[in-house]
This record gives sequence, structure tokens and C-alpha cells, in this order.
Amino acid sequence: MTLAVVLALPSGAGAQVLTQKDVSARMAWTMIEAATAHCEKEGYSITVAVVDRVGRLRAYLQGDKASLANIELARRKAYTAVTFRRSSLDWAKRTAPPSDLFGQRSLTDVIPLGGGIPIKAGEDTIGAIGVSGAPGQEKDEACAQAGLDRVADQLK
Repeated sequence: MTLAVVLALPSGAGAQVLTQKDVSARMAWTMIEAATAHCEKEGYSITVAVVDRVGRLRAYLQGDKASLANIELARRKAYTAVTFRRSSLDWAKRTAPPSDLFGQRSLTDVIPLGGGIPIKAGEDTIGAIGVSGAPGQEKDEACAQAGLDRVADQLK
């Protein structure tokens, strides 16, 4: 038996160049500085990572006393937030057993820990910020939120 598949593609007349918003290097550093300052006021030495709209690392800063593991954790928290377009803490709760979504946890580079928040320009997710090193996932997330709050006026 032969199976034929017909794929109808639009003509070249409908072709267009896509324009997408993304996190600039300056915006990434501004968020990192704000998140770090917020956590330092609380006495925490953290690592902050910012990824772009497809999860590529834009910038990161490891605190002077932050653990080596915090580099990877912060990046993966940010990656999880941009991948699922929600905070990594919310995603961790949604995928906890016995959820039908539990299998998502086996994807490469995602991590079910709080501290990652998507960066949204309107409805578009243009990146994410991830923090690791504060004592507790909620405190990591609060530090990430402080970084996001610093650039909120640019994301409208």
C-alpha cells in the first residue's frame, strides 16, 4: 500500500520576514544588577542567569560567595521558565507527581525548582531570568522578580 501526502504551502506572495523582540545585553545586565542588589540587601550571595527567547544564555553573574552549582541551577531555572512560559516554581508544581505532565521533567535542561521567571513583552515571552543561591526557592524567585521589576517599564 502506498500512502501519498499532499502538503499545500502558501505561494511566495505571502512570504514575510519575521520581526521578534528579544532580551538585549544591556537589559540582561540591568536585571542581573537589580536581582543581585536585592539579594545582597538580604545577605544572600546568588548567581543570576538571563536567557533569550530560545533559551540561549545572554548573561550571568556568579556572586562572590555563591556555590559553583548555582551557575548551572540559575541557567536551568531560566531555561525552564522560558521553555514553558511560566515561572519555574509554577511549572514544578504543575508537573509534580501524579500529574499527567510529569514526563516533561525528563526534557533536557529543565529543572523543577523555583527561581526562574519568564520575561514578557506584552504577550510575547522574550527570555527569562533565573536565580540560585538564596535560602529557598521562594527567595530565589523574589530576587529574580526584583530584576524583572527593574526593567518592567521597557516591557510594555
